[in-house]
Amino acid sequence: MLNIVLFGPPGAGKGTQSQKLVEKYQLIHLSTGDVFRANIKGETELGILAKKYIDKGQLVPDEVTINLLKSEVLKYKNSKGFIFDGFPRTNDQASALDDFLAEIGTSITQMISLDVEEQELKIRLANRAKESGRIDDADPEVIQKRIDVYRKETAPVKDYYESQNKWMKIDGLGSVKDITDRLFQGVDVLMK
Repeated sequence: MLNIVLFGPPGAGKGTQSQKLVEKYQLIHLSTGDVFRANIKGETELGILAKKYIDKGQLVPDEVTINLLKSEVLKYKNSKGFIFDGFPRTNDQASALDDFLAEIGTSITQMISLDVEEQELKIRLANRAKESGRIDDADPEVIQKRIDVYRKETAPVKDYYESQNKWMKIDGLGSVKDITDRLFQGVDVLMK
């Protein structure tokens, strides 16, 4: 089973590149952001709770996120693997994910990190707010808060996977196709 954590700051292109990986490797894309947005739109109890944190640029608490992820993974018993997009965001989440995957007889194959400079992230997020109506990307203060939270709370997860020899850095600058090609090269090496 091929299980990839696609990692990077807000605006790095994780959602775009996840779709390319799904198409080529027939993986299941699990984006906590997409799941939270669907629950927010549906005004579920989880969605209302998540919205309170997201609107402030904060992370949704681990327990809520982990339980949501477990239920999503268990929906796909015969998959070839998963792309975890936006998860794990803390070392505690990474450890909980490892424990859960071990329970179902699998593990993370690789964390692939999309590397993008902060100024480029801000440009991409502002454009995404205009093009796709993502209101969480429209406010420069919220954007900065999300980048700051990523640096402080999420970026250390890289060390967690690097200590297991499961970290790969991919240049996230350039055209979508250029980035996709670099990702495919990296994943193909894992499959050998």
